[in-house]
Amino acid sequence: MNRNGSLLWPGLALAVVTSLILVAYGVNLWLTLAVALVWSGSLFLIAITPPPDEIVKVDDPFSSDNMAKLVEYSGTPILVMEDTRVTVANRAARKLLGKHIVGQDMRVAMRHPKAIKLLESKKNGAAKIQGLVRRKDVWRINRQTLGKNVSVVELLNQTAETDVARSHTDFVANASHELRTPLASILGYVETIKDSDGSLPPEKTEKFLNVILGEGRRLQSLVSDLMSLSRIEAEKHDKPRENLQLAKLIERASKDAAGLERADRLEFDIEKDMSVLGDARQLEQLVRNLVDNALKYGDADGKVTISLSETDRAEAKISVSDTGAGIDPEHIPYLTKRFYRTDPGRSRAAGGTGLGLAIVKHIVERHLGRLDIVSELGQGTTISARIPAQNT
Repeated sequence: MNRNGSLLWPGLALAVVTSLILVAYGVNLWLTLAVALVWSGSLFLIAITPPPDEIVKVDDPFSSDNMAKLVEYSGTPILVMEDTRVTVANRAARKLLGKHIVGQDMRVAMRHPKAIKLLESKKNGAAKIQGLVRRKDVWRINRQTLGKNVSVVELLNQTAETDVARSHTDFVANASHELRTPLASILGYVETIKDSDGSLPPEKTEKFLNVILGEGRRLQSLVSDLMSLSRIEAEKHDKPRENLQLAKLIERASKDAAGLERADRLEFDIEKDMSVLGDARQLEQLVRNLVDNALKYGDADGKVTISLSETDRAEAKISVSDTGAGIDPEHIPYLTKRFYRTDPGRSRAAGGTGLGLAIVKHIVERHLGRLDIVSELGQGTTISARIPAQNT
């Protein structure tokens, strides 16, 4: 009820008094009731009708203030423009482009032909640009018109998706190359033996067969590592839940990697047994890969030390150290990349697939741990995996 409601009850009282006076002077009763009814209805309509100065005015939903409140806390950079001038930039947009963006012409901020064409257009649309903030970043700009001159611009960072797509493309190309190399060698030697019609000397035939056998085993190892890497990546979001004791697992996996012919080169330094939440199959593969690498690329007659210790952060630290030539510091940041080799010829001759440390890295990440590589030229290399330990 508005302020006109204060007139209702006095008005009704006056209508009743008037009706009584009319009856007293002998006016027809039905006529008197009709007058009273019309009078009362008019008063009621007046009471419920708001006066002109109390009519609620609705704000423009696309005003700068309303839009600023609406988009301020969105995690996506959002801009509101009038024509091409920025009137609103939410917190994410100001962090990305700077506070000075508000009031600036958007074409000056973007400075990209595709972006400028989209912003000058009066139609809705999208454009993908590179180098908005950094040289290699990739952004998708979406523009949606709200009114005659008002439009909203949304900035979507697609750098990660682009990197993943590029990584997959590179991986397929590298894998194809790695698979083709042993296949080409196998086919070449088989064709040579076949075309000879038995005229090759036995010793040469034996040599060719050994090469075929070696390349076949290399191909088998490569396919096995590719399948392992694929399986590990598929499980990377599944947290390991098995409570494992590490001492026996490390000894067993190390001896499996060394085999009988290299077992005498192993040395163990286990301070105490420790337990972790882990995947036994993957942790055994981690140890086998590290030990196999150390035996292959370390000093041919040198010892390989496998240790288990506890860090000051309550982590189980599995370390494998060799006494080889060491690794040049410029190579260390790239050692866990797929198919990366510091010496491709030596790696292939030793039977390496270039995937060993990539597999180790993914296993460590799945176990919420960290991988450290320390190497000094002429002194050897130590690779350590640190995994959160269980309370013992």
